[in-house]
Amino acid sequence: MKCDLCKDQICYQGKSCLKDGGNAVELYEAEDRKLHRVAALIEGSYYMKKTRVEELILFSLEMGYERLGVAFCIGLKEEAAVLCSYLRTHFEVFSVCCKICGISKDQLNLKKIIEDKDEVMCNPIFQAKKLAECRTDLNVTVGLCIGHDILFNRHSKAPVTALVVKDRVLAHNPVGAIYTRYYRKVIGSPEK
Repeated sequence: MKCDLCKDQICYQGKSCLKDGGNAVELYEAEDRKLHRVAALIEGSYYMKKTRVEELILFSLEMGYERLGVAFCIGLKEEAAVLCSYLRTHFEVFSVCCKICGISKDQLNLKKIIEDKDEVMCNPIFQAKKLAECRTDLNVTVGLCIGHDILFNRHSKAPVTALVVKDRVLAHNPVGAIYTRYYRKVIGSPEK
């Protein structure tokens, strides 16, 4: 599959370019079908009208979620606190910081930002474990580092959505590297 290179995009016209494309509908059963129905409801009802935070609240209400988890980077503590305050107007909210347990990077022999300084590791597996203990219906990530987000998602018992994706260089707007010619050159992408 290399859909990014497709010139026709007949899928957008309701046609399939795959021989086995007719079986895709069968993938959406039970909870997956409900998630997809609610996603389409939010998109169809609020397209270009609501922010991602508003869509998160509407989606969670429509799904009947009552308990939301927020796994956040300590560097975005203020943003996480504001998000949690919004969410608490509708849900029971549990939040967990990336540095939970305060474990030294030395314990796992992890690379440090400054080698001769004590540094505390991020603990995404434990973040997921703590939110599972809280029996969250949905977990929201706020600025977890690349790799840490993958570990969190892998170990989360509840479905996960990202609200903020970490990009220290571009003010947590990673798509900026794709939108600007300068960054396309930096990352080695050919000009179009």
